[in-house]
Amino acid sequence: MKWKGSFFLGIIVVLCSCEGNTTINNKKSKNNFIIHNESVFQARSLNGDSLFTKIDSVGQKAQIKNLQDAEKAYLNDSNLENLIWIGRREAYLGMYDLAIRTFTKAVSEYPDAFEPLRHRGHRYLSIRKFDEAIQDFEKAVLLMKGSEIQIEQDGIPNKLNTPLSNVQFNVLYHLGLAHYLNGDWNEALEAYEDCMEVSINDDLMVATMDWYYMTLMKLGREVEAKKLIKPVSKEMNIIENDAYFKRIMMYKGEISPEKLLNVDEKASDQKLQYVTQGYGLGNFYLTKGDTAMAKSMFQNVINTGYWSAFGYIASEMELAKL
Repeated sequence: MKWKGSFFLGIIVVLCSCEGNTTINNKKSKNNFIIHNESVFQARSLNGDSLFTKIDSVGQKAQIKNLQDAEKAYLNDSNLENLIWIGRREAYLGMYDLAIRTFTKAVSEYPDAFEPLRHRGHRYLSIRKFDEAIQDFEKAVLLMKGSEIQIEQDGIPNKLNTPLSNVQFNVLYHLGLAHYLNGDWNEALEAYEDCMEVSINDDLMVATMDWYYMTLMKLGREVEAKKLIKPVSKEMNIIENDAYFKRIMMYKGEISPEKLLNVDEKASDQKLQYVTQGYGLGNFYLTKGDTAMAKSMFQNVINTGYWSAFGYIASEMELAKL
């Protein structure tokens, strides 16, 4: 049965990482939902720390409105796309528990659709449930077999306001990442090989190549890794995945490791860029046998508190192994 009432209007959070739960007075929204003015538990890190999201109704006012608009759209037309957008908007606010609940509803109501599995799997990754993510992505792979490339609309548009990714890419890319974070390098490699076939522009190519390269290096296949990234050059048209592009250029020796962390101060995603570059640099030192520098870089990433970023989760994984 479809929900006709509002989903979670007024329940607003912003990403943060905390060691404890701070409780403040609660109040009710216009729709009689409790607004929890406190940190809300979402997951445990790979190192055992509790991870929370915290309300910031002022700082995330625009994202709150986006969620409310998504809910209204679903009330007007209760289709799969509108339901998925509610989950996506919840996830952008850090409400991964609610997003997963929304995507689970979509999976239940549309069992032959691969799109909700793509999104639920993504958010299982965010909360460190790698095995559940793999199950969703593998099922999505079966369901999307033979389908045409489906461009995926951006929830947070790039500088050109032009969507670059596609659903097939996102399924395979995140499947590879789930295996990578599990330490299953051969399975990750297989997923990235398949992902290259749906990496239909330069941005998607460098994103896939970067994790593909690191996976090959984990397997000790350095010659293949260097051959893989040989086509990457300054002539490529990179719109949004500049962090991955720079990491590959570092692997090729065209950017020094010291310059990799020179993050654009004007960039709206400075912290994400730092986390992405920080993990890449730490892993680079790890492949060179410099464990001390690698640990230092991974810890710097952890210190940002940006626990939902893949570079952060990968840094957790490396520190746990070390």
